[in-house]
Amino acid sequence: MQRALHPEGDAPCHAIVLHPPAGIVGGDCLQIDAHCGPDCHALLTTPGATKWYRAPHSTASLTTRLHTARGAQLEYLPREAIVYDGAHARATLEMDLDIDSRMLGWDLWCLGRTASGERFDTGQLEMLTTLRCAGRLRWEERASLVGGSPLLTARAGFAEQPVFGTLWAVGALADRSLLDACRAVRPQHSGQGAVTQLPEVLLARYLGPSTEEAFEWFVRLWSLLRPAYLGKVATPPRIWSV
Repeated sequence: MQRALHPEGDAPCHAIVLHPPAGIVGGDCLQIDAHCGPDCHALLTTPGATKWYRAPHSTASLTTRLHTARGAQLEYLPREAIVYDGAHARATLEMDLDIDSRMLGWDLWCLGRTASGERFDTGQLEMLTTLRCAGRLRWEERASLVGGSPLLTARAGFAEQPVFGTLWAVGALADRSLLDACRAVRPQHSGQGAVTQLPEVLLARYLGPSTEEAFEWFVRLWSLLRPAYLGKVATPPRIWSV
């Protein structure tokens, strides 16, 4: 964790989660635990993309646990994760919110190094996401993506699009005007986006060819949701401009 920054005054704290090599290799087993105490507000981000390197004979894993105590507010806004062709990755994201707490965040993935024309033809990405509010399971999602599988090319699957991600806003029910405003925001140049309201959680999904496009769309949605959910104007972390 790099030094805490306070570009918005005393609160919230902006903290950068740093994994020095910037990449995860076969056999790595990493764990991130973030606990936001009662009535606290923190924003967590990363300095750049997380890279899952090729490892044909061993699996790497990353478990991220986010917990908010009563009255806390947590923003988890990492840059994208890039899964190299031939990587074997297991990613678990667990979110646990106490009463009267709120959370904004996203999870953004790219299959293959698209800038160099690489496709995700071999390897595997296993994902598990769970969200609990006051001990009650509100959202659970599992995925097992095998490199080169028909799911990645089928129109009913990923339709040959390498970039996908989910944004969430938890802790309040978005009113109709906010939901309509979010749905009116579209990816500007490429990809598809959709927004839906579930009990206690608003979800936005992206599928397309560009991590930059997905990230920019998520930031625009966050700029709408942050004042409504957290009562603060969106202030992008400085590291995003570096």
